[in-house]
Amino acid sequence: MKVLRRFIHREALLAVGFVTLGFLALFFFFDLIDELRLVGRTGPDGYQLSHALLFVSLSIPSHLYELLPITVLIGTIFVMARLAQSSEFTIMRTSGMGPWQALRTLLTLGGFFVLLTFAVGDYVAPLTERAAQLIKVRHLGRLTSGATGAWLKERQQDHSFAVNVRALTPDGGMLDVRIFEFDEKGRLASQTHATSGRFALPGGWELQQVRHSSFLQPGSEEARVEQLQVPVLQWPTRISADMVAASLIKPDRMATFDLFQYIRHLDANGQSAQRYEIEFWRKVFYPLSCLVMVVLALPFAYLHFRAGGIAGYVFGGVMAGISFFLLNNVFGYAGNLQNWSPWLTAAAPGLIYSLLSLAAFGWLVLRR
Repeated sequence: MKVLRRFIHREALLAVGFVTLGFLALFFFFDLIDELRLVGRTGPDGYQLSHALLFVSLSIPSHLYELLPITVLIGTIFVMARLAQSSEFTIMRTSGMGPWQALRTLLTLGGFFVLLTFAVGDYVAPLTERAAQLIKVRHLGRLTSGATGAWLKERQQDHSFAVNVRALTPDGGMLDVRIFEFDEKGRLASQTHATSGRFALPGGWELQQVRHSSFLQPGSEEARVEQLQVPVLQWPTRISADMVAASLIKPDRMATFDLFQYIRHLDANGQSAQRYEIEFWRKVFYPLSCLVMVVLALPFAYLHFRAGGIAGYVFGGVMAGISFFLLNNVFGYAGNLQNWSPWLTAAAPGLIYSLLSLAAFGWLVLRR
């Protein structure tokens, strides 16, 4: 049995590797075409073709993390269907490989891909994503998210603060910082605007070119506004550079532990963490989908193929993989809009495909 297991594992690894390489080459081409529109843009050093190539190359691990469950399904279906078409799997069955032994063989293979997906998504992809963003910061001048940048919230004693950072600079500073202070009744107490800032020692920011407006006794006849302009202002805060960077980076590009820490910060300051909680649980459940995919591919080894019929089944595997990817995204967006339970939203696509794969295994393998 060891020989048969090694044979199946070797064939599946080669097929999955080939399919993954093809998909990554396709994504590399599309990403490069998209980056070419930025080549020649003004910046500190200018954004050149070499920078675009490096940025796209550093984005490959993120695509690998997203594609692995799909390529595992396609590659495993191809191997199982080819073994069935050439009657090699029939010979394996007559040699003593029963359905449960075949299932354990594929689950062992799926376990390897689970570990690979987790390692890429939690360690490699976040590092390369930060490096890729750093390239854009250096050569395009800033790291920003949307039209308004990053919004954060913090509570200090009886007052709360809403903080907006428009962009980050190559040297780790901040541009266009706005701080809104609210009193215990939720009324605007002060507004601070700084053209730039930097993260000073832990527990504070150093703001430059500051314009501070204080709203005294709002709602009364003696209400007035006091304005102050200073070149430098020290603002005490627990908001760190990692928190600001996290709010500017897509949550699906963050590591699991970073997501967990950011969720705790949002909860402590009364902010909605639904989107980040869904992404956290997706990080937990997404690698396990590789196990679902290998189980879904096993029934193809028990089908009877005519000449040339294998292409249709492989195409069906491609459609199943794409449908899983789409369903995973749809559940993420729907769960965020409808305020569904984060862990159930993240686990639902995997549970649905697990039931489908086990039903196909029970009907095609055990009953037939």
